[in-house]
Amino acid sequence: MTGWAVGVLAAGTYLIRLSGLLLRGRLTVSARASRLLDLGPTALIAALVATAALTEAGGFAGWARAAGVAAGAVAVWRRAPLVLVVVLAAGVTAGLRALGVS
Repeated sequence: MTGWAVGVLAAGTYLIRLSGLLLRGRLTVSARASRLLDLGPTALIAALVATAALTEAGGFAGWARAAGVAAGAVAVWRRAPLVLVVVLAAGVTAGLRALGVS
């Protein structure tokens, strides 16, 4: 039963992606709608990151994790290398937890 469900979902995903290629020249959207469609993936990723980074077991994950995420975001904004971003965010979170901040 699971194999059929995976197959149907895979086929549906393929058809949705294919429809974008086939209908690209046939549909026109306004400049505003085009801008909103361009921002959609960014908003989705931001929401997923915020949910994963700031919640745990259906509740707030604590200030230490939020501070670590904020430190990582600042490092990304300052164009730090990925390794430094990860180490900085983990270090801030671990340091605050060692000080007793949850």
